[in-house]
Amino acid sequence: MRRFFYATVFYVMVLAGPVLSQGFSFPELQGYRKNTTFPVYTIENLKEFKSNFAEICLSYGFIDLNIAEYRKGKNEIRVEIYQHSANHLAFGIYSLERSASYRFLNLGAQGYANDGFISFFIGMYYVRIRAVPSTEKNLQMAESVALRVSNMLPGNPEMPQPLLLFPETGRKINEETFINENVLGHKFLTGAYKAVYEVGPDIFSVYLIEKQTVSDTWKTADSYLKQAGEDVTESENGKYVISDGYNGTIFLTWAEKTIVIISGLSKDQADIADQYTSEIIGQK
Repeated sequence: MRRFFYATVFYVMVLAGPVLSQGFSFPELQGYRKNTTFPVYTIENLKEFKSNFAEICLSYGFIDLNIAEYRKGKNEIRVEIYQHSANHLAFGIYSLERSASYRFLNLGAQGYANDGFISFFIGMYYVRIRAVPSTEKNLQMAESVALRVSNMLPGNPEMPQPLLLFPETGRKINEETFINENVLGHKFLTGAYKAVYEVGPDIFSVYLIEKQTVSDTWKTADSYLKQAGEDVTESENGKYVISDGYNGTIFLTWAEKTIVIISGLSKDQADIADQYTSEIIGQK
């Protein structure tokens, strides 16, 4: 703790950070003592806070982290507010920790509770709340403060609009994600929304990438085709089937600023891939 204190003072004096007061007026919680005397963590010092989570946060446009704690005897509720540079990035980090099996709550754009934890996102913010111990009363109070924090934060309580482009047939609810880097393990694939589908005995994934320009779309698609080399075939409708050494058979299609990638199907299931690809591309 003493080492951390001196490190904090050094950052304040030399790097003008972290800020030693929270950027939000955290709500009060009746019967609990509120503590907001935490540094505001930024890109420069986030690793000092939680190294195993820091790298993931930084890869999703992390800006800063504000913290508050509420205590009542042995009961503790900790609130962490992560600000990211865009709504889809806040959704992305949220979706990585979410499971379809959790109990979903009406918080922000979407939220859930599981095993003493409450998480949600709204606008550019991702919020994590932990209640210890996870007694019924303490969890109720945690949900109460979660609702107040949700109402406090700016931003529209909506899911990212590109998620609406995914076909509904067979889509596994609450398994959609946003992957910011290294999509399917490739550095040249970035910024993909992903949905998982189950149709009969088949389970497959659909990735949607939206680029800023038509040129960006072509460069990304071309990188994939070049990496696959000779293991590429073009169908009659101009769509490509790639043998990806990491991911098996890949169906690749692009039009204007949109790229659609499907994994998990075999080469003889091109009709299924074409059905989902056409439905997405047709909406653009």
